Amino acid sequence: MSIQRLFFALELPAQLQQQLVQWRADHFAEEAGKPVAAANLHLTLAFLGDVSAETSQQLQQLASRIVQPGFSLDLDDAGHWPRPGVVWLGCQRAPRGLLQLASLLRAQAARHGCAQSAQPFHPHITLLRHATQKVALPPRGFHWRYDVSDFALFSSTFSQGRTRYRRLARWPLPSSSGA
Repeated sequence: MSIQRLFFALELPAQLQQQLVQWRADHFAEEAGKPVAAANLHLTLAFLGDVSAETSQQLQQLASRIVQPGFSLDLDDAGHWPRPGVVWLGCQRAPRGLLQLASLLRAQAARHGCAQSAQPFHPHITLLRHATQKVALPPRGFHWRYDVSDFALFSSTFSQGRTRYRRLARWPLPSSSGA
């Protein structure tokens, strides 16, 4: 049986990925942590873990039935979680559409045997890993906004010391008039 490590996530536009990489380089010391590769920057909606091909197909079918308008995401918050060693970028106020989408995907995943974290959903983009020491965060005032028009399913593989994400499927979120 084929098993893959999967997660649902929001992809970031390539231009935004590059802007965030530059901002990270400008505001965090090299010793702060290990930078996440630009191509791996994303916002996880639901982590699925190790999933069989059958379960993956079922979850993809359910994801294709989600009808929800797109939304705008404001990236204007940053933080550091020392225990998992993560420096993150997020939003001070998560849009309702983001919270609803994550809730739907997490509930579907749980119903199909994919254990979900007991922690409340905290939308974020991991910028640095292995950040176990105190990290100085940049002063407030940074802000990026982008319109979210789809979500995707990714596989995660680790080989030769690198983690690689590969998009397996993508689903549109129709534009909304009042996002």
